[in-house]
Amino acid sequence: MTENLARRGSIGDDTPAHPWLAHYPEGIAWDQPIAVTPLATLFEEAARRYADRPCLDFLGRRYRYAEVLGLVNRAAKGFAAMGVKPGVRVGLCLPNTPTYVIAYFGILKAGGTVVNYNPLYVERELEHQIEDSGTEIMVTLDLKQIYPRIEAMLDRTRLRTVVVCRMASILSPVKSVLFRVLKRSELASIPQDGRHVDFDALLANDGMMPPVRLDPRRDVAVLQYTGGTTGVPKGAMLTHANLVANARQVQAWFPGMALGEERMLAVLPFFHVFAMTVILNMGLAAGAELVMLPRFDTLQVLKTIARRKPTLLPGVPTMYKALLSHPDVARHPMRSIRYCISGGAPLPMELKRQFEEATGCVLVEGYGLSEASPVCACNPLTGVNKEGSIGLPLPGVMVQIRALDDPDRVLPPGEKGQVALSGPNVMAGYWNKDEESRRTIVGGWLFTGDVGLMDEDGYVFLLDRLKDLIICGGYNVYPRVIEEAIYQHPDVVAVCVIGIPDDYRGQSPKAFIQLRSGADLTAERLKDFLRDKISRIEMPKQIEFRAELPKTAVGKLSKKELIAESLQKPEG
Repeated sequence: MTENLARRGSIGDDTPAHPWLAHYPEGIAWDQPIAVTPLATLFEEAARRYADRPCLDFLGRRYRYAEVLGLVNRAAKGFAAMGVKPGVRVGLCLPNTPTYVIAYFGILKAGGTVVNYNPLYVERELEHQIEDSGTEIMVTLDLKQIYPRIEAMLDRTRLRTVVVCRMASILSPVKSVLFRVLKRSELASIPQDGRHVDFDALLANDGMMPPVRLDPRRDVAVLQYTGGTTGVPKGAMLTHANLVANARQVQAWFPGMALGEERMLAVLPFFHVFAMTVILNMGLAAGAELVMLPRFDTLQVLKTIARRKPTLLPGVPTMYKALLSHPDVARHPMRSIRYCISGGAPLPMELKRQFEEATGCVLVEGYGLSEASPVCACNPLTGVNKEGSIGLPLPGVMVQIRALDDPDRVLPPGEKGQVALSGPNVMAGYWNKDEESRRTIVGGWLFTGDVGLMDEDGYVFLLDRLKDLIICGGYNVYPRVIEEAIYQHPDVVAVCVIGIPDDYRGQSPKAFIQLRSGADLTAERLKDFLRDKISRIEMPKQIEFRAELPKTAVGKLSKKELIAESLQKPEG
């Protein structure tokens, strides 16, 4: 069947429409069937298969698969008693905790739709997302860092009920006692009224309920809001079929994975789509134990790796860089790690080499976006990893490069254009935004807004976001090309390149750079270093060194703050 697909359709007379098939990793079928089921069944099937295996480890408290399944069933019945059914949106405003996992699958099993919320959202962001999504119930923790902002929404939005989990109840017995004594000042006072439900009370039932009828292809499992870097965040409607497909697609990409035996470090936040799919959905479907940390602290992560010895470590480039750069890294071995998949931002090749050398693992760059559940392409774990490439399309995913001036025209290998995708993981559309949905998904193809090219072997190379493209005197300048060159300097920890106004050229590149501790690199010395690596038109007109660069909640570098700042003040 694979050979037939390779001959079916073409871009030009002699160019196959699926050039990646001739170079696909051994043991992975691009055209493999992907079952369509409700998302909760992924976990239910794994829980029955690996009932006695460890499932979750939260700060030393461990749960078996059978135990978590029992809690999920009770949560589903509790949510159903609160009125959760198909069409009802339930928010999760939680860090990585057992509560998140139990509530997530409980909501899905009751037929509801999960709406992910960043616990660091300010009230304005919470209010917009609650009103836009129609969130009626919110699940959160009794921490002062989170709860008061959720409580304020009860009087200002359509939110009607807050389900509150007591932080002390999900810790190990010893840590629970210590937390109640030493961290009492960090706990919020929760009103005893009809608008609040204790999470333990939600679980106080036998977990027995009739199955809810769902249409996996139509019913929305998760309403995942995009980052909003170009405007107001939009809710990507990810169906059960979308998310099941992507979990299976990612799992298929790891043919050497030992089902029921892996241990995965879960420090990327589940409310981010990358972690939700790769760690939560795929990890549990594969029977892995999730070693959860509620936030990224470099030393804590290093100590956890050394103690719990995870075999899988999904992350973002800034996370891998932070681990390597920590002064105590030599005291905390990371040799247990076998596979790492990097997402969320471009992975500098020098960082890939350094991390693989330090750990002995295979670190590959993947690519995705919220609108595709999110993973679409990845470098193979065995075989060729081409420098600067995001790899090959995952099973069932089609990739085309469309002309920037004519989106109907498919470009041949080697030509630059907009990346377009199709596959079972592509969203149903944006919530309550029909016009934007029609602009983004055309003829079954998702137009990503990314500029890239595909080579003759089917490997995809991203050049940049269309919105980040810098036009210098009529020439297209791609910030990623400049960033990759700057990352080659050993003193550079992080870099963001943006376009700034230029009276002569229209725009010019500006680089914001974070240096390693103790480095004394100057702008002129860096420009000397770059002269044989980028062209004169790509050379940053301005270079600004900063102690730290802005990051998103998941830890990837964020340019929107730098762009806004540059537009508000004159450059000097």
